[in-house]
Amino acid sequence: MKNELLIRVLSSITIIPIVLFFIIKGSFFFIFFLIVFFLISSIEWFQMNKNTIYKYIGSFFLLISCLSAFYIRGDTAEELNFFLFIILICVLTDIGGFVFGKIFKGPKLTKISPNKTYSGMIGGYLLSIILVFVIFSNENYELIKKFSELSEIKLLMLVFLISSISQVGDLIISYFKRQSKIKNTGKIIPGHGGLLDRVDGIIFAIPFSYVLLKFI
Repeated sequence: MKNELLIRVLSSITIIPIVLFFIIKGSFFFIFFLIVFFLISSIEWFQMNKNTIYKYIGSFFLLISCLSAFYIRGDTAEELNFFLFIILICVLTDIGGFVFGKIFKGPKLTKISPNKTYSGMIGGYLLSIILVFVIFSNENYELIKKFSELSEIKLLMLVFLISSISQVGDLIISYFKRQSKIKNTGKIIPGHGGLLDRVDGIIFAIPFSYVLLKFI
């Protein structure tokens, strides 16, 4: 168990800076990153759903998610901060769910994913919402100018919605893994599994956020 945790931590320390490099650099670098991401995630999805019609539907959705990421990231500092804001909400939702679920345990959320608990769900919301208060208390809040005219309540609602979609996305991928009788979607990330195992919530939160952005 300790060795597995160590591998997970080392993988994260290695991968996160690389991913941030491509996201922050933007332009050709980000396009290259999205193409590689789409190819790897599509392969994992096809392998997981090789005998069902969902392999085509899922691949198309991954394409939509990548295109949404491209348009949200844009080429300005505002758009970069907004994109990172969305990613951070998803990551904190995932971390909150894992930590609170392990500490408080309690009733299972659904049979789709036996490891998910109500305490984990609440923890995911709590940790991501704390982010809002950190942002509002920071004098550099104006960095995310797309939110500068939103009240605290509206921003909290936005974070809650993105966190909810992230958690739903996690459950959807878990459902397909359960249907395919596999634990992980792949082995590309040591200690974590496949690419889809790590970004299950993000690939759903990105297109949803793109729609929200258009309406906001």
